[in-house]
Amino acid sequence: MILDKLVAATKARLARQKQQKPLEMVKREALALPTDKKFPFEQALKQQDINFICEVKKASPSKGIIVENFPYLDIAREYEAAGASAISVLTEPDFFLGSDQYLQEIAQNVDIPVLRKDFTVDEYQIYEAKILGASAVLLICAILSENELKYFMQIADSLGLSCLVEAHDAAEIETALRCQARIIGVNNRNLKDFSVNVENSLKLRPLVPENIIFVSESGLQTPQDIQKLRDHNVSAALIGETFMRAPDKTLELARLYGNPAKTQVKICGITRPADIDILNTVQPDYAGFVFAGMSRRYITPAKAEQLIKKLSPQIQKVGVFVDEQSAVIENLVRNLPLDVVQLHGNEDEATVQRIKQTTKAKVWKAVRVKNSGDIDKWQDSSADMLLFDTYSKDSYGGTGEIFNWQLLQNIKRPFILAGGLNTQNIARAIRTCRPYGVDISSGAETDYIKDKRKIKQLMLTIRKVDNHDYR
Repeated sequence: MILDKLVAATKARLARQKQQKPLEMVKREALALPTDKKFPFEQALKQQDINFICEVKKASPSKGIIVENFPYLDIAREYEAAGASAISVLTEPDFFLGSDQYLQEIAQNVDIPVLRKDFTVDEYQIYEAKILGASAVLLICAILSENELKYFMQIADSLGLSCLVEAHDAAEIETALRCQARIIGVNNRNLKDFSVNVENSLKLRPLVPENIIFVSESGLQTPQDIQKLRDHNVSAALIGETFMRAPDKTLELARLYGNPAKTQVKICGITRPADIDILNTVQPDYAGFVFAGMSRRYITPAKAEQLIKKLSPQIQKVGVFVDEQSAVIENLVRNLPLDVVQLHGNEDEATVQRIKQTTKAKVWKAVRVKNSGDIDKWQDSSADMLLFDTYSKDSYGGTGEIFNWQLLQNIKRPFILAGGLNTQNIARAIRTCRPYGVDISSGAETDYIKDKRKIKQLMLTIRKVDNHDYR
């Protein structure tokens, strides 16, 4: 059987490695590293209605060489930009042509968790995974005893690593549950003969409690497959070959995920004629002009008026104000003119209502999010839109940092998402939060200047995620 050959090859490889670098040396090196007991791999698989673990894999025993050209770092970065929740990296060298180097370099170059995909048969590999930068390891029930599973999971826990415990049938699911696995993956591929049956994970799904992360692995190729997983409350899909063969990872993930809504885009902090030229080319939905003197993106009303005259009429103008006098806001709305007033300071509900009554502009209220209470107190506001941004005691926006998007899960109304959005996380942000729109400022800049390349890439990614054409 193929699985037996894989295990034998792994044990032989480990025997050679232990001669060069003994277990105690590897263990000592791993234990000296920082430990993240928040278990980021698990957190990543709880973010969206269906999360994608995208696999970096050059070959497999069943398919042979999947891709001849294998720029593994570029592939990993593409996955991150496409909105993957995590990345799986094959490190098994004999049958999958994997490498520890792939894992180590990828973990150093992406901000999402990385799973070491290998055939774990020895504690040596778990300590090794920690050193390489992995956030999780794969434990396969079919090749480990129950005692080995428990022991390996204890080691992983002590290192801050998550365990994806892989099962193929009901008996293995029971074993994983007895071992108190927090993530259970069901492989739709039979590792004995490598045949695939996508229904396997759906059939076994009812055996796993809802509080345990459930992952469907292998053979997933169509939006219909993914919708079936959603219908069965599957947490995540681990996909390799489908993504590896796709020339455009963002489009492929969008195709599988499905997201018909068109995300509104606001590019904020416009200050130069060159910025207007960029916006007129890429056509976002909104352009933001900051009239708050403490901001490095502050613009005078006179200069804003000059720029607005050159702005494409299809792009709506948003004025951003921080604790400004109502009369000043009303004057600028009328004279520039502005389509939207964004209140980004400590304004109260009475101020929101007053601006709505005295101007024809829409009113957005920015909420700086530190905890769920910050969101809850504005749920019933009369503001036309709430904009959620990162909290900072020293800043009213433009921090370049994201906040905990999970706080938005219970929001009852459409909203705009802001705070630290950039080319690496915009796809993941849209899929995780399902916002009406996104507000991008520092993520569209290089050295505080609007960057045409970044803005074009942001717009391209957003429209791909939305399944809308973009030229």
